[in-house]
Amino acid sequence: MNIKLTPPKEVTFWIAVALGLLGLLSFLGVLTLLPIEAFWLVFIGFALLVVALLVKGL
Repeated sequence: MNIKLTPPKEVTFWIAVALGLLGLLSFLGVLTLLPIEAFWLVFIGFALLVVALLVKGL
């Protein structure tokens, strides 16, 4: 099985990093007003990076 990975665009990368940081800050209790749990923020950020690696131009 040959999977061709492409680097994500810079904007996609920074959005994923921002989601990860928001999840971390929410987990630590710094941000308590977010309507989504910290785990899901980090998961969505990681999933975005995975999809960006698999889809060319994302």
